[in-house]
Amino acid sequence: MILARLLSNIYKKEGGIILIDSQGTKYICGNPNSNNPTTLKLLKKDLNWKLILDPEYEFPEAYMRGEIVIENSSLHDFLMGFVKNLGRREFSTLSRITKNFHGVWRYLTNFNTIYKSKKDISHHYDLGGEKGEKLYDIMLDKKHRQYSCAYWKNDTKTLEEAQNNKLNHIIKKLNIKKGDKILDIGSGWGTAAAYVAQQTGCEVTGVTLSKNQYEYSINNAKKLNLDNQLDFQLKDYRELKGKFDKIYSIGMYEHISLKYYNTFFKKVNELLKEQGTFLLHTIGVVDAPSSPSKWISKRIFPGGRCPSYSQIIKPIEKTGLIVADCETLIRHYDKTLEHWLSRVMAKKQEIKDLFDEKFLRMWQFYLSSCSAAFRYRDLVVFQLQIVKNFDSANRTRDYIYS
Repeated sequence: MILARLLSNIYKKEGGIILIDSQGTKYICGNPNSNNPTTLKLLKKDLNWKLILDPEYEFPEAYMRGEIVIENSSLHDFLMGFVKNLGRREFSTLSRITKNFHGVWRYLTNFNTIYKSKKDISHHYDLGGEKGEKLYDIMLDKKHRQYSCAYWKNDTKTLEEAQNNKLNHIIKKLNIKKGDKILDIGSGWGTAAAYVAQQTGCEVTGVTLSKNQYEYSINNAKKLNLDNQLDFQLKDYRELKGKFDKIYSIGMYEHISLKYYNTFFKKVNELLKEQGTFLLHTIGVVDAPSSPSKWISKRIFPGGRCPSYSQIIKPIEKTGLIVADCETLIRHYDKTLEHWLSRVMAKKQEIKDLFDEKFLRMWQFYLSSCSAAFRYRDLVVFQLQIVKNFDSANRTRDYIYS
């Protein structure tokens, strides 16, 4: 069986699995535990070739349909072991070809217009209306409701602490002062903007395309008595006018189509004051530019992609903006995702009641697979500080940690 041979080739570092096809034939791949070995059961015959041709798409689809059963292991632990052995390689030559073909097709057909951007954002962040809000209540930290990578110091114990660390780290990097006029591009539920306003006394404008997030932001600002400092707008960043002392964008750049990277940085350049600073916090790829995940694009983040460092830098250079500093956050997002997954699985029956079994499996795979990719594959988070001139740049990083 070709699939079994490919899996045996992957499980060379450590561990292994028992593969059982739809006919009940067993294959030993690698060196599985002698007691209670991780077992992968394929319940449909066509998975024998589908998982060779396009495993990144076909595996999660089959898992969602209940056509793949994992025994003696959780999905998370199975994926961690598999991706640790796979590393930054592709599963097979055929899967690489299929992935590259999808990447070309995606580039040719994906246009990040304002209309399409609203539709794509609504797919994920307005998920099921009130049901989606309950899901995010379950999953995200209780203090700041942050849906992006947290910042884990050596002594950080909880998700709430880690998300608080991230926001403080960003405030320090931007050196935000009372009286500064701040812009949050992709402001989510408005909680980062609210925290920045509370901690610094500045005024923050936040823009989002999600109706649910916008309404939450407005209500939260009133609840915190920050109406006079916070201005939330339901609009695309391309529609903004004005000038700002500091701009930040946390986890929004991943939603921009490759064709619109130049547009994004041109707009930032237009909105940023001459002595201002922009901080970009985005997921990125440490390898050369690659195709976005077909499954993530269909099920989780339509229109999204994780840029390589070079894909971020080139459009910055074209605008004349300057990268004053870049920090790569390695093995912060895997922990964040694991905490989200733990909270989801602790309330899995409630989530099934809100949605259904298929949705729960989809969400479980999304969080588990992304966690594995951040730990063992090619995903990191880049934090870039960007200025217009040398006078705006800091000579050292001392001000961040003082």
